[in-house]
Amino acid sequence: MAQIQILSDDLINKIAAGEVIERPASAVKELLENSLDAGAKRITVEVEAGGKRLIRVTDDGCGMSHDDALLAVERHATSKLRTVEDLIAISTLGFRGEALPSIASVSRFTLETRPAEANAGVRIEIHGGKMRNVKEAGCPPGTQIEVQRLFSNVPARRKFLRTDTTELGHVASLVTHYALAHPEISFVLKSGNHTILDAPPVGTLQGRIFQVLGRSAVDELVDLGEINTQFPAYRPDTWFQQEPAKPESPGEISARGFVSRPEFQKVSAKTIYIFINRRFVRDRILLKAIREAYRHVLPVRAYPTVLLFLDLPHKEVDVNVHPQKTEVRFRHQGFVYDFVHQAIRQAISGGRPVAAAETQVESSVFRERSPAPSYSPGPQRSPTERGVPGGSRAEGAMPFSLESSPVEYPPAGQRLPFTQLQSLTQEAPTEAVTPDALPLRENIANLRPLGQLNNSFIVAVNEAGLWLVDQHVAHERVLFESHVQARRTRVVEGQRLLMPVVVELTPAQVAVWGQIRDELDSNGFEMDEMGERTVAVKAAPAGIKTGDVEKLLHEIFDNVEKESRQLSLEALQEKVAASVACHAAIKINMPLTDSKMQWLLGELAQTENPSTCPHGRPIVLRYPLRDILKSFKRI
Repeated sequence: MAQIQILSDDLINKIAAGEVIERPASAVKELLENSLDAGAKRITVEVEAGGKRLIRVTDDGCGMSHDDALLAVERHATSKLRTVEDLIAISTLGFRGEALPSIASVSRFTLETRPAEANAGVRIEIHGGKMRNVKEAGCPPGTQIEVQRLFSNVPARRKFLRTDTTELGHVASLVTHYALAHPEISFVLKSGNHTILDAPPVGTLQGRIFQVLGRSAVDELVDLGEINTQFPAYRPDTWFQQEPAKPESPGEISARGFVSRPEFQKVSAKTIYIFINRRFVRDRILLKAIREAYRHVLPVRAYPTVLLFLDLPHKEVDVNVHPQKTEVRFRHQGFVYDFVHQAIRQAISGGRPVAAAETQVESSVFRERSPAPSYSPGPQRSPTERGVPGGSRAEGAMPFSLESSPVEYPPAGQRLPFTQLQSLTQEAPTEAVTPDALPLRENIANLRPLGQLNNSFIVAVNEAGLWLVDQHVAHERVLFESHVQARRTRVVEGQRLLMPVVVELTPAQVAVWGQIRDELDSNGFEMDEMGERTVAVKAAPAGIKTGDVEKLLHEIFDNVEKESRQLSLEALQEKVAASVACHAAIKINMPLTDSKMQWLLGELAQTENPSTCPHGRPIVLRYPLRDILKSFKRI
């Protein structure tokens, strides 16, 4: 008997569905892209149970005739490709001809569609890949697709889906992406009877950002403007031809969008939106270019908010890389990397504000920056030379790099800027203390504070040497462990706010709130729903200033959303406690009395882990006595 067999059509469709449809959001993505390609001006997405029970996408696009509708549910049938050459310059969002049959093979699938010029439409019903019914139907112009009981006939796939709230969050993020890319189109997202997003058409990207992400997001962003440049001339590879090929005329690449100012930081890369010809992508090269642009102005584990729209000739980008079409490949990869890196670097250089009085960082640190250069791509370099993944860091320092600022020792009585303090401490023999380095709790139990350095670091001594303690993260560790202990033994009481704080949530955050609402209540928050995406905060955990409430809530939501899976109760409690502790802790550039410093050192010594804060940053640095003696040639 032959060991190799031809697979059945049913099994082929299910394999294809596994490649294209990973979760409900994957099905929504394919259906949304078809609606956009059909020229829809209004798209409504309705889901139940996070899309596991029902997905319904309705549009007012061009619709399909009876014959086209039947062909659309066949594998490898598409209206968007005709020849092999079409693959080189794909201009539509959908093109593979696999989405509808793949979805229909793992669900109860219903398609209703009618072109505007037809008197009647057609209704097609498919259950688990089997055609059940085709009939004439009265329906409005456009297309409506219902997907019920996704993966009901593939239980092995269904068991890998997350909770309804988590899956709804993925759907909300997906609809948010396409709403941002198409401000001229109306998008509505409903979950059951609840409307999560209702974004009517607007004339500008900024207006759509306000609709989808809220006013606070608009206030954080700097406009990139419109940046254009020509691709280098390209000589096609024609080794098989006798005649030498003529260089192709270079096309143009343009960038527009918004980027956040450096003082606004996020906890995950989910706030980075990249669109190539209005297709949402996750490209590691462009993500690397963005991170490099913020390299010296954001902490290592912090992320910016970026809405980057790149428009370039379709022949310059290959979108046929991955079945889900979220990855791309550029013909001039290095050129695109440099273009994006320079565009964002220039924008945040011009948009960086004068240091706020709250931080008291001297502006002299920023005085000797060179002006942001105008964009000039220069010669092509290899990815290794540019610092893309797998190579060294990108060529060229930031125009306002703090690394290039000379270290100047201040005269007596003058406070040292925090950024220069970092340079000084790197020259001294120090060690970041970890639990394995020495029995830390015992070694810091008898610390004596001598004073503060830059009103940010406590200088202390004991028989083990000289110690620097970051007062903010030290207090953060104390508050974190106290909050976690209190929450696990009882409900944490909150403090009433004089006036409620109104907070606007993104669609994805609305889904997260539904998941963690009870836990927020148990941590001292009191929140009432005011509208579809607006809440009023009447109480917050003790120690949180009214002005920090909105930022704290967004941080908690973003931290939970970052997990992209259901959190255990213990992990959720720790995430909330870490965010609350960070916002309630003593800040840097804050003078402390001797008694306050002594209290803080004593409390730190009683914590379970006095070496790092809840976010992983070191709390203490030790200058060992032996190293000090060696430096003074005493031993």
